[in-house]
Formats: sequence, structure tokens, C-alpha cells
Amino acid sequence: MTSPAAPRTRTRRAAAAAVLALPALLVGCSGDGDDGQAGTDGAGAGGTGGSQQTETVALGIIPIIDVAPVYVGIEQGFFEEQGIELDLSAGQGGAAIVPGVASGSIDIGFGNNLSLVVASSSGLPLQVVASGVDSTGDPEEDPYVIVTADPAITRPADLEGRTVATNTLNAIGDSVVSASVRADGGDPATINFVELPFPNMAAAIQAGDVDAAWLAEPFVTIAAPQGVRILTTPLNDFTDVQIEVSSYFTSQQFASENADVLERFTTAIEESLAYAQDNPDAVRAALPTYLEITPELAEQVILPEWNTEVSEETFEVFTELAETQGLLDGEVDLDTLLAPVR
Repeated sequence: MTSPAAPRTRTRRAAAAAVLALPALLVGCSGDGDDGQAGTDGAGAGGTGGSQQTETVALGIIPIIDVAPVYVGIEQGFFEEQGIELDLSAGQGGAAIVPGVASGSIDIGFGNNLSLVVASSSGLPLQVVASGVDSTGDPEEDPYVIVTADPAITRPADLEGRTVATNTLNAIGDSVVSASVRADGGDPATINFVELPFPNMAAAIQAGDVDAAWLAEPFVTIAAPQGVRILTTPLNDFTDVQIEVSSYFTSQQFASENADVLERFTTAIEESLAYAQDNPDAVRAALPTYLEITPELAEQVILPEWNTEVSEETFEVFTELAETQGLLDGEVDLDTLLAPVR
């Protein structure tokens, strides 16, 4: 359900220091990628974009479909052209990556926009530098869903009093599930949310450990043969805004100290986002290189949308939602958070 109002706003970005204190799926960007695994760089060992010095950027990501443009961009040489070598590490969710960026162990992170709103309310000096991924806005075909196997659960309000899994607590998953239940007339305060990795959720539902889960592709398609069905697409249940789920972000310190590097990264990621949106076959070909899925399954998954503009409407929606959820520690400073993209 895409809102016809308020065009999306875009801005050139500035960014800041990042630290990702997570167990790392660290993939050095040395450049050849002959093993077919994700995480090769865009610059190649010693390669540069023209006369620029090659710079290594530590990028914290989540191993889901949403970050496919990074791998497509590496394959297409967009990062190499800008003299950027990516050192990739994987986290469980945006709420986990935010502290890494804020502390400086990671230069740039990929994380959900609700977590960025919450971070802003806590005074963390973060700034959005590029759009990350969007919901499709289509309630019939969206990669962000609530799933269940319980025949007694037929609508979001039926999740009252149930146990629901999300990949990180007090973040986008439990917040949008709560919003969906609330919009359906239910009381989300009665839900018991538990934290589980996306790959473990279908098995937990089948075992009866949880009643439902907030799930994203490719795990939605993986879960289907296990008797798990889609209950709803919650991002379409409580707002008419087509939600920009995640963004690339950095710290104000990194932005001020590495303006040229950040500009080059932003150019490369925007080229990658545009190419991914226009070339879904390239996206599907990239998925098995960094996710444990077959090429056949990659052809079946529902893809999100990738845009080069940052949706200010989304940040306004998520600010209201985070306030309703009681997640805010103070005022949300969207002027500072979105300054580089305005």
C-alpha cells in the first residue's frame, strides 16, 4: 500500500565511526572470490578507482536478501571503480550493528530504521548515508511477514497471549508485529516475544516452542515446505507508507574524518541499489554466493525493492511507532540523523 503523498527525499551523505562487536562472518576483501562465497571486495588487491588510493571500509551487514546489492555491486565492479575495498562482517540485526558503528569498530552499518530512530533518541551520533531496502508495499507479496503453523491463528489479533519469535528484541520485528496486532484490535502487551535467529524460527514453530515468528526472506520460502504459512505482511497492516525497512549508516565522526571515502562508498552503493532493482536476475544469481540456499530456491524467493532515495516518511512512522512501544529514551533528532541525505 504505497502512499501517493510525500515524495521520498534524497541527500548526499556524511557518516561516522563504527564498531561491530559481533561474532564475525568476516570476509576480507582481497578480491578474486574464486570460492564463490560472498565477501570478496570491490577493489581487488591493490586495485583502485582511477588515481584514488584504495581504501578499506568495514561494513556490518545482516545475512539476508536485503543486502544483495552489496554483492551485486562487488560483482559489477562498482566499489572497485570507486577505490573501495569492503571488509564484511555479519550481525544478527540492526539493533546489534548499531553499537558497533557508534563505537567505531565498524565504519558503516546496515540496519533497520526503527533501531536508528531508537539510537537517535539515546543520543548516539549516527547518520544515515544511503537507503538500504524497501518493503514492496504489496500485502500479497512482501518479503517481511508473520508466519505460523497454528490453525487457530487466523488473524494478527489471534497472537494475543502467544509466544512470537523475532531476530532481535526491542527492534523492528516485535514493534511491527505489535503494530499489526494493535491495528487488528488486539493487545500486543500480552505477547511473549523471544529472540531467535531467522534460520531457527521455522523449526521452533514446528517444535511448539513458539506460536509465530517475524520472518524475512529467504527464510520465508525455506519455511514453506515445513508447514509454516504466512499470516500477514505486518508492514502493510498499520500504515499506508511504503516502508523503507533499513538504511546504511555511519557515525558522525567517521563522516567528518572520511568525507571522501564516504562519498565514494555512497556512489558505489547507490549504483548497486539501482542495478539490483533493475536486474532481479543478477540478484537471484548472487543470493547463493552468500546465503546457504540453492539457485533453485533463489528463483522462488520474494524480492524487496531497492531505491536510491531515503524515505523520510518512514522515519516519521517509525518514530511514532517507537514512542508507542516505549522504546525512546529522549527526543529523536531526525534533522541530524538524516542530514547527509537531505
